Amino acid sequence: MRLCLSLLLPLLISSALAQPAHQSPATKKGNQKNSVPTAVTIYAAGDIADCRKKPAAESVAARTSDMIASALEKDSNAIVITLGDNTYPIGKPEEFSDCYDPTWGRFKERTLPSPGNHEYGMPKALGYYNYFGEIAGPERRGYYAKHAGAWQILSLNSNLDPAQMEKQVSWLKEELSHSKQTCTLAFWHHPAYSSGGHGNNPHMHSIWKILAAAKADIVLTSHDHDYERFAPLDSNGDRDDKNGIRSFVVGTGGAKLTPMFLPKAATEIRDNNTHGVLKLTLQEKSYEWEFLPVQGSNFSDKGKGSCH
Repeated sequence: MRLCLSLLLPLLISSALAQPAHQSPATKKGNQKNSVPTAVTIYAAGDIADCRKKPAAESVAARTSDMIASALEKDSNAIVITLGDNTYPIGKPEEFSDCYDPTWGRFKERTLPSPGNHEYGMPKALGYYNYFGEIAGPERRGYYAKHAGAWQILSLNSNLDPAQMEKQVSWLKEELSHSKQTCTLAFWHHPAYSSGGHGNNPHMHSIWKILAAAKADIVLTSHDHDYERFAPLDSNGDRDDKNGIRSFVVGTGGAKLTPMFLPKAATEIRDNNTHGVLKLTLQEKSYEWEFLPVQGSNFSDKGKGSCH
């Protein structure tokens, strides 16, 4: 059964996707103490809906979406993040309507999406933007900002050409400079650092450096079809437990899992045998994480950290 729109909390997710986060009423501390939840739960994964061999109801995306749907029924404040490659193979409108919508589309109205490279198999990622509409951000640019409790949430687009990337960089700097939130989480598709089959992605290093300079706390990506958690890293990708960004690769939403290379020096845990989703509990000055495997799998990962 599709979760109804009434479960949305306007104070949890800004109602206007085109509105810069620093202009949102949610940034005004003092007015929100009695209305904004002190902790917000997020469920995240990428590389999701693939119905080329099985119908939607029998796909792995159905299994991961069942986990999330059950959790959302118990928590009206929880939201969902997608980390790109929402459908396969090329992001056609039919892939969204026939494969994504019956699975992860059940909680579309509570989702913060981001696009992957497979979405851009269609001109201008039209399947993705037509399906998500305003939820995917203004002007079909693929990046936007939100607030969740005490956290600034930044959805970024790792598929942009250099000119578009320059605009995104300028936008990101402005958002970070105006933010009044205590903690920052950013997410996109191509990981800056990964020991999966695709490896590090230099295209996103400029974004990483900006976030590191702003002392962002968490980055979520996918692209590699595996799960990997890194120790906090500085602007150059070196370990920095005090001020670095903790990053996760969560390409386990439903697509076929893929091989991994030798682990990077800062890798703390990784697995490419288990589908599942990452659960994040975002608190006022800290966070907890837990990888939730699909039924029948034993791999898990959990821990906690503090905001900078």
